[in-house]
Amino acid sequence: MIDADGPATLELALEQHRVELTGYCYRMLGSPFEAEDAVQDTMVRAWRGYDRFEGRSALRSWLYRIATNVCLDMLKGKERKARPTDFTTVGSAENPTLTTHPENTWLAPTPDHKVLVGGDPADVVVSRDSVRLAFIAALHHLPARQRAVLILREVLAWQATEVAELLDTSVASVNSALQRARATLASIDVAGTDLDEPDDEAQRELLSKYVKAFESYDLESLASLLHEDVVLSMPPFELWLRGADEIRAWMLGVGNGCRGSRMVPVVSANGTPAFGQYRPAGPGLHEPWALQVIEISEGRIVGLNSFLDTEHLFPLFGLPPRLES
Repeated sequence: MIDADGPATLELALEQHRVELTGYCYRMLGSPFEAEDAVQDTMVRAWRGYDRFEGRSALRSWLYRIATNVCLDMLKGKERKARPTDFTTVGSAENPTLTTHPENTWLAPTPDHKVLVGGDPADVVVSRDSVRLAFIAALHHLPARQRAVLILREVLAWQATEVAELLDTSVASVNSALQRARATLASIDVAGTDLDEPDDEAQRELLSKYVKAFESYDLESLASLLHEDVVLSMPPFELWLRGADEIRAWMLGVGNGCRGSRMVPVVSANGTPAFGQYRPAGPGLHEPWALQVIEISEGRIVGLNSFLDTEHLFPLFGLPPRLES
C-alpha cells in the first residue's frame, strides 16, 4: 500500500505502468491517440479513487481493471477500426475510386516505444509481434470483451483466474470467450511479417534499396523489391491495390506526385520499419505526405501502408514539419 499522503510517490508508482497500459489500450482501441486518452483517464480515475483501493490487489492489476473499463466504455456503439482491405475489393490503378472516410475510421500506427516495455527477449518478441498492423486488425474483428480476454490471456499471459477477477466473471466464462476469440482469429488470414531488425544486414539492404528506388523514382528497381501479392493502401482513402504492376501503374499515374519525394527513417512502427515521406512543395522544400509503414516477408516487401494523417502522425513519430535544402 502506497502512502496516500505522498502524492509524488503515488504519481511515480502510477507512471511506472504508463507504457504497458498504453500498449494494452492500443491493442484494444487501435489508435495511439485514443490509447493515450484512455490511459490518461485511467490515471485520473486511479488518483481520485486511490483512497478506496486499500491495497486489496496488486496496483498493476487494479490499473488494468480501470483501463479495461475505460476501453470498454470508449468502444460502446463504435465500429471497429479498419484497414482499406476491410472496406472494398481490390481497386484499379487505371480507374481508382478515391472515396475517403474520417480518420477515426482507420487503424492507426504507433511508435514501438510508446507501447512496448523491455524485459526478457522472448517476451519482447511476443509483444512486438502483437502490435503488428495485421494482428491489431485481426483483434478488431472480436467483440470488445473477447478482445480484452484474448489480449490478457494470450499476449500478457495472465491466468484465467486473474482475468475472471478483473472482468467480474467466472473462469468458465473467460475460457469460453478465449475459445471463441481463438476460433475467430483462426478464420482470419493474419499474414506473418518480419519484425524490424536493424542488425539484420539483409533487411537493412532491402530497405536501403527501397529508399533509393523510391527517392529516384526508379520504378523498375522498386518493383523488383516487391512481392507479387504486395498490397498498397493509403488511409483515409478506402482504395487499395495489389501487385507490383498495379502499384507501378499507380505511381506513374494518379500517384505521380510522389516523384521527387524524400524519405526519413523513424523508430519502428508496430514492430516494423517505417519512414516519413515528404513530397516536393517548391524549390528546396519538401512537405509531409505520408507515414509509410513497411511490411516485409521472406526478403520481399508485402505491404506498403501509407498513412496520410501527417498532421497527427508526424509529431507522434518525432518527424519534422518540413524538409528544407
